[in-house]
Amino acid sequence: MKDFHNLIEYKPELRELATFTPNKISSIYNWFYYKEGFSKQLVEMILKDFDVQKEQVILDPFCGSGTTLLACKQNNINAIGFDVLPISVFASKVKTQDYNIEELRMEKERISKTRFEMPSPEKIHEIIPIFMKKYFSKFALEDIVFLTRAINGTRSEDIRDFFKLALVNTAMKISYAWKDGAVLKVKRHPTPPMRKMFKRVVENMIKDVKNHQSGESTIEVRQCDARTMDLNNESINVIITSPPYYNNIDYTKIYEIENWFVRNIIEKKPLVRSFIGVKEDFDMNVPERSKAYFKDMKQVIQEMHRVLKAGGKAAIVIGNGYDAIEGVVESDIILSEIAEDVGFSVTKIISVTERAALVERTKKVGSLRESIILMEK
Repeated sequence: MKDFHNLIEYKPELRELATFTPNKISSIYNWFYYKEGFSKQLVEMILKDFDVQKEQVILDPFCGSGTTLLACKQNNINAIGFDVLPISVFASKVKTQDYNIEELRMEKERISKTRFEMPSPEKIHEIIPIFMKKYFSKFALEDIVFLTRAINGTRSEDIRDFFKLALVNTAMKISYAWKDGAVLKVKRHPTPPMRKMFKRVVENMIKDVKNHQSGESTIEVRQCDARTMDLNNESINVIITSPPYYNNIDYTKIYEIENWFVRNIIEKKPLVRSFIGVKEDFDMNVPERSKAYFKDMKQVIQEMHRVLKAGGKAAIVIGNGYDAIEGVVESDIILSEIAEDVGFSVTKIISVTERAALVERTKKVGSLRESIILMEK
């Protein structure tokens, strides 16, 4: 059997590119913070390495915050993105949409001139769910109700969604919410006034639109399960993606605040099972408690193989996991084995970082790689 460890190349200089950090200072990419994402620079590096041409079509079946799609748009390359997380689909659509700058400015003026009306405690209780209230001050909750009403008065759906994403962006900047691994915690601290912050966020977003002219590519974003993709056989040239890692994170919980803002726009759908310990029968030699995850991922990789054209290439950014019973789970090696089993040829595994697997926060029990798996059909 092929030893995929021999395909590992260590490139720690790419470590930061496999994170969302560079996107924090990149226009449009930073309209929505998605801590599990990778950078536009990583996408552009892969596009160059794969020698992607403008007439080709790129797919990201776990599009997250839309980094792959936006990078393709800015390089005049056609792209399709899928996700099941409501806020991911919404943010990706908004960030890759074309806008009329004057319409945005006019709507900004309309919202800014809307007279503030203090919502009653009953109205706040009616609109804001209980779980949200611990993450915001009383004044922020009042502003969320007011700004939501003002934005909902926008006639154009695309323009309304633009301002709704600005509201999500603003709300998270002034919230007490703190994403700590698999847990959403409350971390109280002084916060700026929400309406003033919203105005600043909107102005910066409009400036981004002005400074980045529309390209010639076609970008499509849909809510779709990567295990059953709504695409024709051999219709895609290249796949660039990062699926959920093997962990114990429920992404619907971590992003439950953001998902609330788009609750009436994008429906909830089941996610790939990334939970440690879910029981499932699976015919491959993988750790018992991880079978559900790798069974789901095999379905994803089978779909990737089906939709890719002959000679098509794929890049998967993935991190290894740790389980108290199973120990270190080498997701990059297991997914490479699955990929070859369904018909891919894995050409390289680039390890961009290694970090300690810790228990009780201080005791090191192993080392976890984060890797980019490169493969061809």
